[in-house]
Amino acid sequence: MAKPTNDVDVLIVGAGFAGIYQLYRALKAGYSARVLERGGDAGGTWYWNRYPGARCDVPSLAYSVSYLPDLDQEWTWPEAFAHQSDILKYQQHIVDRLQLRPHMTFDTEVTETFWDGARWQVRSETGEAWSGRFLVMATGTLVVPRTPNVPGLESFKGRWFHTGRWPHEPVDFTGRRVAVVGTGSTGIQVIPVVAEEAAHLTVFQRTPKFTVPLGNRNLSEAEIADAKAAYPGFRAANRKADYGYHFDRPTYDLSKLPPEEQERLMQEAWDRGRFNGFLTSYAPNLGIVNKAVNDVLADFVRRKIAAVVKNPELAETLTPRGYPIGVNRLCRDTNYYETFNRANVSLVDNLKDPIVAITSRGIDTEKASYEFDDIIFATGYDAMTGPLTSIDIRGSDGRSVREAWLAGARTYLGVATAGFPNMFIITGPGGPSVLSNAIVTIEQNVDFITTVMEHMSKTGATTVSADPGAEEAWMQHVQDVSLQSLYREAHKANAWYTGANVPGKKVQFLPFAGGVGKYEVITDEVAAENYRGFVFA
Repeated sequence: MAKPTNDVDVLIVGAGFAGIYQLYRALKAGYSARVLERGGDAGGTWYWNRYPGARCDVPSLAYSVSYLPDLDQEWTWPEAFAHQSDILKYQQHIVDRLQLRPHMTFDTEVTETFWDGARWQVRSETGEAWSGRFLVMATGTLVVPRTPNVPGLESFKGRWFHTGRWPHEPVDFTGRRVAVVGTGSTGIQVIPVVAEEAAHLTVFQRTPKFTVPLGNRNLSEAEIADAKAAYPGFRAANRKADYGYHFDRPTYDLSKLPPEEQERLMQEAWDRGRFNGFLTSYAPNLGIVNKAVNDVLADFVRRKIAAVVKNPELAETLTPRGYPIGVNRLCRDTNYYETFNRANVSLVDNLKDPIVAITSRGIDTEKASYEFDDIIFATGYDAMTGPLTSIDIRGSDGRSVREAWLAGARTYLGVATAGFPNMFIITGPGGPSVLSNAIVTIEQNVDFITTVMEHMSKTGATTVSADPGAEEAWMQHVQDVSLQSLYREAHKANAWYTGANVPGKKVQFLPFAGGVGKYEVITDEVAAENYRGFVFA
């Protein structure tokens, strides 16, 4: 490897919310630090995911940083759920406000890094080199796109896109024959928007997903003023909430109410865009834990599909069955089911008629051939582990993360993995990450990681590693906790929470399903016990 051209205390890979905050905390603590970012600017997943309809499914007032209270008062979110462009603008404003750009290197894809016994040596695809005492992987969870492993894509004569690598310039689909492959969270957002432009849209669906109304709207001046006044308490409540954002959740057991009362409450939640509130808590009366409640909720959504989609056969094809609602990420949409009533939209059921090839003119299934001008792959990601296994990261024994995790991802608290000294992970497998308002988990992880570094400075330690026994016990705890909820059935939905969406990937429940608040209690206890489970030298 070439001689490093940049030596710093803390090297950070990724310039999304995680990389931005870690850089800020490291500099504030007196460390030299640098962010290496593949994209042309800060933004992380919101830099890459520019597809039509892209927006966050966490309320904008919650999906924002807590470490700049002045910004809470100055920044105004126009909508209840922020559009991708507004989130990107917000992140880049933070970078400029905190004068972080001089410490960031863009258009730099890290391809390999290894521990030399004292420091991390890092190289990019162009051969540029850096070294750092600490390496922090702020690479996110949903950043390695998956394209279906079917032959012929290179022969396609039209345009093709992946939602996770969308062009920066607008794409016009007016008058064109368009295919969308995939009906997860991104597909469900992109399909209604593209349907309004395309001459004809054909949707290829494998596993039907539960989706409920997002309920997006413009925020009123009164709502914004009330939110700004309540921010300090709201931030504290978010940090303790199971999923990282606080709102009043049902205190009753829906399954024990009379049918007419069940219907009234669910319809009200559906109309207000609050249906997910029945599922975003690990309380025993709510649907991610209580099977009877989950059955009531799932039945309601299935009946909604039948009521909205006019063609009964089409409605049945769109109806998810065989797994509980909420065990893969609950999609939240704007007019998704209504879109299938349009004359210019059709659906192909890939469970009955799978895709076998991409041709020069379109897509072949087992039973038919389809011609398209454009193909959009909304086929998801190698989630959580992919951002780490896609880089050649080699630890103290020369093994890569990819090799170390062949039998399944292994971390301690989601922030460190045994055999990789002085390397930390933000929102890694084994943490709450994707089962939370990501920004809350990011801030919790960064705060914890930074205190570990500061502890080392105070004690004179030069290296820190996850203890293999502590790592083993933690990952077993993650699996045990998942079995206490209906997440134990997530594999039935091919949920990316388990890796089941990636052929050949070890199926295991990857995030910690005990709640953000409980997770912080655990990490606080670890810190109070001289960072139990970490080995310092």
